[in-house]
Amino acid sequence: MRSSKPGPKPPTLDHSALGGMELETGSGRPSPPIEMNAGLPAHLQDLNDRARSYVEAASSANTRRAYASDWKHFAAWCRRENLSPLPPDPQVVGLYITACASGGALGMRNGKPDSVSTIERRLSAIGWNCTQRGMTLDRKDRAIATVMAGIRNTHAAPPRQKEALLPEDLIAMLETLDRGTLRGLRDRAMLLIGFAGGLRRSEITGLDLGRDQTEDGRGWIEILDKGLLITLRGKTGWREVEIGRGSTDATCPVVAIETWIKFAKLAKGPLFRRVTGKGKNVGPDRLNDQEVARLVKRAALAAGVRGDLSERDREKLFGGHSLRAGLASSVEVDERYVQKQLGHASADMTRKYQRRRDRFRVNLTKAAGL
Repeated sequence: MRSSKPGPKPPTLDHSALGGMELETGSGRPSPPIEMNAGLPAHLQDLNDRARSYVEAASSANTRRAYASDWKHFAAWCRRENLSPLPPDPQVVGLYITACASGGALGMRNGKPDSVSTIERRLSAIGWNCTQRGMTLDRKDRAIATVMAGIRNTHAAPPRQKEALLPEDLIAMLETLDRGTLRGLRDRAMLLIGFAGGLRRSEITGLDLGRDQTEDGRGWIEILDKGLLITLRGKTGWREVEIGRGSTDATCPVVAIETWIKFAKLAKGPLFRRVTGKGKNVGPDRLNDQEVARLVKRAALAAGVRGDLSERDREKLFGGHSLRAGLASSVEVDERYVQKQLGHASADMTRKYQRRRDRFRVNLTKAAGL
């Protein structure tokens, strides 16, 4: 006689693998990560852990941090307005983005409005967090879509681009660094490789000394006779960046890298690391990509770049992208080579980085006979 007793339930995947971060409850308070389902066989635990690591790799650490911060911002606004962030209500979200655009999301009457790009990121973060809970936020709902369209039409503005650092600016910045310290050698190598390679902040700090040496690495270097070959996992997939040797050792990025590796006594792991012990010791930890932006700002101010402006204005002008824009604006070669170096899918994107290019080199007015 067949038993009527129900069979065991199929194993379910640990949903904490889907988040890559702690989720928050409806009250806005962080909830502990969901524990692995008791019905999951022990032999699948390794697969569960691997799934978690793959999900985390699907987005950058910066994106995950931004999404976590945006969700806290939304949940805090809901608490102040006596509303619930879950389940997702398009009308509530529409009111929230209105508050963000008007500067009232922080509870202050005359607060600073969020930019359109910030509001769009907050919307993405809310949708992402809802998805992790098995819920769906319909961003096409008129309560969201129509309000967002109005916000774009009212507040959209051209993006504020970072100032390009030209070769003479970079050389002046290098002179402000102390070559007699490990920190100075490291910073020198970071500036030169970032400029010559047209690298993003995360690409600079994500480099390893060799292939498959760390879990969080985004690429590695190979030092060759004629230059440096960098293999990167970027936004558009894997790509190679070639950096040739410079005309002098003082400005050669390859020499700067070799010098840093030699005196820092590096053999394996992250290329750029924290310098501790008053600049005398090199730690094992990878440098945070924010340090690149801080370095560029600090060195540009010390070198007096754009000294015609106030210090406050100069701080806003420079950042990690100043190195990429500097390369794109400086080299006098066929545009396709610059596009390849920067890893851009289109020439239009490359032109956006050419801050100081001659915009009127092709004069269609004269070409038309006027």
